[in-house]
Amino acid sequence: MLNPLFYIQAIALALGQIWANKTRSLLTMLGIIIGVASVTAVIAALVGLRTRVLSEFEGFGASKIFIFPSRPEGSARNVYPFERIRLRPEELTAISEQAASVRSITPVATLGLDVRSDRAQLDGVTITGIWPDWHDVERRAVILGRPFNAIDEENARQVCLVNDRAILELQLEADPVGRYLLIGGRRFLIVGVVETLTLTIVPSTNTAEIFIPFSVAVKLLPRDFFMSFSARIGSPELADEAKAEITALMRRMRGLEPDEPDTFRVAAIDQFISQFKALAAGITAIAGGIVGISLLVGGIGIMNIMLVSVSERTREIGLRKAVGATPAAILIQFLLEAITLCAVGGLIGVAIGQAFAFGLTKIPGAQLDQAEVPLWAIAMAFAFSGLVGIVFGMFPAIKASQLDPIEALRHE
Repeated sequence: MLNPLFYIQAIALALGQIWANKTRSLLTMLGIIIGVASVTAVIAALVGLRTRVLSEFEGFGASKIFIFPSRPEGSARNVYPFERIRLRPEELTAISEQAASVRSITPVATLGLDVRSDRAQLDGVTITGIWPDWHDVERRAVILGRPFNAIDEENARQVCLVNDRAILELQLEADPVGRYLLIGGRRFLIVGVVETLTLTIVPSTNTAEIFIPFSVAVKLLPRDFFMSFSARIGSPELADEAKAEITALMRRMRGLEPDEPDTFRVAAIDQFISQFKALAAGITAIAGGIVGISLLVGGIGIMNIMLVSVSERTREIGLRKAVGATPAAILIQFLLEAITLCAVGGLIGVAIGQAFAFGLTKIPGAQLDQAEVPLWAIAMAFAFSGLVGIVFGMFPAIKASQLDPIEALRHE
């Protein structure tokens, strides 16, 4: 059993060798430095992208459920015509009243109408009919005025919400609340301005948005209009329960037999989140494996320089053995030198990777402001560097430990 002081002296000697041969050591460590810096920078970028996308998913609604009509796969159109699969207002009411896992729900029905203000006219603007719960489901706040309320829906009041793009295109005042619009020839009072949704994961169409109460939209739509439902549940963990509950309720209302397929589809955001997490983990592993090749190259460089070091220090090894150094002590000394060389390279690589990560946060438009090197990546970099030192330093260390002391002392 070697004295613990020996290990400290061996590491100090290794650092002294690195400092005495700075240029050679730096060139030797270059592969390790590039490999660790590349790994940490790639992981930082992926972590930043993952964090941003997941936060946007959360903002978009990690607790959202979507219900929309869906013809069974492989079914003929004449067997399942749209009239048979389309969603109906009574189904919406049933889900709202009977589905315990659903916190809030809204229909989403769209139609294209001409819209005119005092100063401009837009043709074919998308008008969306919604319930007051839409604000909770979509988490889109009203930044001016007020949201829709139950009275608007129950009395089919001709009121509307607009977004900032609609204000711009219709040449309205910055605060248009209290002004009127002609929508499809009908006079609507603007009661609020809703924030515009801007997501990295969903490309923004940057178009005018106008919302009206669903009860008003029904009067303007044809009898067989297309409609979907959006619902919010208490938490993402309730997604499976909510989907099962809604599916059972919808099948019962539609009178579907057990052997008949669903004529609708229920989907949750958590499915897409799980898929994205799996994809991000796969990309991280692949990218880490690719840039890890440079660590392998760096390890070969470490082995070569340690073999050169053994050759250069043959007389030193002979002297050490002559004064009583055991083969194990010589092996551990040279192995610790290889590990120290890799650890210093790893430290420099991590520092460069951190600098790269910081640079990523400053790139305009890259949307990687949350890029950072996680602690597990730093630990992995040092562990891998140490492993490279052990694997590629073992052969030179064994060679040094097996030198014959007499032959070593004769070496010039």
